[in-house]
Amino acid sequence: MNLSQTAALKRTPLHFKVISLFPEMILSGLKEGVVASAIDHQILSVSCLNPRKFSKDVHQSVDDRPFGGGDGMIMVPDPVEQAITELQKSDGEAAPIICLSARGEVYNNEIAVELSQQKALILICGRYGGIDQRLLAKHSVREISIGDYILSGGELAALVLIDSIARHLPGVLGNQESATKDSFADGLLEAPSFTRPRDWGDLEVPATLLAGDHKKIDEWRMNLSILSSIQMREDLFLKKKLNLKQLQQAKIFFEKMSESERFVCGLKDYEKILSALENAITRSQSSLK
Repeated sequence: MNLSQTAALKRTPLHFKVISLFPEMILSGLKEGVVASAIDHQILSVSCLNPRKFSKDVHQSVDDRPFGGGDGMIMVPDPVEQAITELQKSDGEAAPIICLSARGEVYNNEIAVELSQQKALILICGRYGGIDQRLLAKHSVREISIGDYILSGGELAALVLIDSIARHLPGVLGNQESATKDSFADGLLEAPSFTRPRDWGDLEVPATLLAGDHKKIDEWRMNLSILSSIQMREDLFLKKKLNLKQLQQAKIFFEKMSESERFVCGLKDYEKILSALENAITRSQSSLK
C-alpha cells in the first residue's frame, strides 16, 4: 500500500449502492483495474440490490405495460422504491439518487468531481422502456446520461460513473496528479502522449519532449492541449474562454511547428485550427476594447 492509499483510508469510503436487475454485470465489471484495487484498499465500496427481491408475484415481475400505449414495458415504482428505502436505512443522511437514463443531463468530468465529494450514491439502472416517472419525481431522482445513444440498460452506464468518479478519490490513482491532468480536467483535451522508441519507422517523438526542459515541456503540452481540442472537440475550445495571451502563443506555436510534428501530433486540419485561433483572437481583442 502506498502513502496516498494509506492517507485515503482516513476518509470514509465512498459507497456506491446500485439497484439493478443484473447485479453480476456490475460486480463482474469491477474485478480488474484501479477500481478493484480501490475496493481492496477500502477507498470505496460497491453493493448491489436487485429490485426483484421486492416483487410480490411468483414470477418476480418488476415491469408492466405503459398507460397510453407504446412500445416496450415500464419498470413499476414499488419494487424500486422499496430497494431505495432499504439502501437508505444504512445512511446517516440521505444519499443522492441517480438514475442512468438516456434522457438525463449529459455526464462530464465536472459532474464526476462533484459526485466524488459524496459519502454515498444510489445508482438506479433502468431497464425496458424506463421507470415510472412518479418514482423519479417523488424521490427527486437526478437523471444522468453518458451520451446521446441507447443502451439495453443502465448497468454499463453505472460502471462508467463508478470508474470516472473513483479516479477523483484520494489514493485510487498511483499519482493523484494524474486525475488533474487527464483530458477534460481543465476543460480541454489532454496533449498527445509518446513513449519509446524515439524513432518508430520514419516517425519521431517531438524534440521538445526529449530535451529535459520541464518548463518548455509544460508549455508544449498546454499548446498541444489547445490545438488538439480545436482539431477533435472544437466545442471544448470555444467553451474554455482562453485569454488573449494564451491564444496568441498557441497560434505562434502552431505556425512554427514542422509539418512532420503536426502529423505525429494528429493535427491534420491546418486551415481549421488556424481559422479557429484567429477568430478567437479577434473576439478576445474586441472584448478588451
